[in-house]
Amino acid sequence: MAFLFQKFQEAVKTLAKSPTFAFARDPIRLQFEVDLNRLFLYTSYNRLGKNASETDAEEIIEMASKASVADQQMLVQENVHSQIKVFCTLMDEILLPNEKTVNDNYFELLSQQTNVLPRNTEHSSANGFPKQRPISQAELSQKLKDKLGYTLNVKPSQISHKDADKGLFLDGVVDVGAVIAFYPGVVYSPAYYHHIPGYLDEQNPYLITRHDGTVIDAQPWGRGGDGREPLNGGKMVDEKGSQVDNSDDVLERRNPLALAHFANHPSKGMLPNVTICPYDFPLIENDMRAYVPNILFGNATEVNVERFGSSWFKSRVSRNTESHVPTTLKTVVLVATRALQDEELLLNYRLSNTKRLPEWYAPVDEEEIIERSN
Repeated sequence: MAFLFQKFQEAVKTLAKSPTFAFARDPIRLQFEVDLNRLFLYTSYNRLGKNASETDAEEIIEMASKASVADQQMLVQENVHSQIKVFCTLMDEILLPNEKTVNDNYFELLSQQTNVLPRNTEHSSANGFPKQRPISQAELSQKLKDKLGYTLNVKPSQISHKDADKGLFLDGVVDVGAVIAFYPGVVYSPAYYHHIPGYLDEQNPYLITRHDGTVIDAQPWGRGGDGREPLNGGKMVDEKGSQVDNSDDVLERRNPLALAHFANHPSKGMLPNVTICPYDFPLIENDMRAYVPNILFGNATEVNVERFGSSWFKSRVSRNTESHVPTTLKTVVLVATRALQDEELLLNYRLSNTKRLPEWYAPVDEEEIIERSN
């Protein structure tokens, strides 16, 4: 498997310099396509599993060099969705009583993308939410590690500058291409930028922007909570107290992986070990909804279609319904760029387009900064 990973690493470096990307004149689109190509290789490598052959690896590398942006985007979404489905299944097993045990089928779920087991609807609380085992956030985190092989912790960062404060740490072991964390909070489309707290004056350090302009504010999420909460307002409101979602869904606030907003930028001379991956969660996946820690600001019935392609979204629509087009929720997850074990997670912030760069900020890739600032 180490030999196969070396082949993938060589492919990442080679494809990043491919003249194919020169046709994308828009710097943002160019960066998106380069990132997507890397994510395709990383997540495909992860999906191959321990039984992968060299032939499998060479086939994926060839696809990465020839597949269209739309096809790569579709496959990345499927790879990520497969991993998140496994995570949601394991969370159900921990939290919901009388669930069928799926631990024995873990690797089968991951490799074959079988559907998660349906929730047991016979055990509900008075408010209609599924009854759950009484378990603390810390206990849930440990149980997830026992089943998934890893969890996350927030503790003092090892980055030396004073603004680093808390950092995000992996507790356990993951392979390259693993989905490690969710970026939680309120999702804003460009039409609602003026509602984002601290956006215009750059005073909110918990904002992240996708390539399509979607912004996620993790500040209302904090470190999570003690249980499930309905998405009809509650704590997830804007600075004016306006309701940010009108659905009856609930979020699992104890989600151990909903901590991506604590990842720090690497110090000078260090390299990031995770990367941002846009993930369009299909809201038709009701069994998974509670574990995707985001809500949409504004009209939740709008159809969200990816600016640079929506093949995966369209394919899921055709498989699941003929008359009704479901919505998607534009989110962000962090994906491992190498094998990791018990270490701090570092993310390239890419602050090249900000007006005032912090003193501590050191660009990871000078060429990337030049490309993005032109």
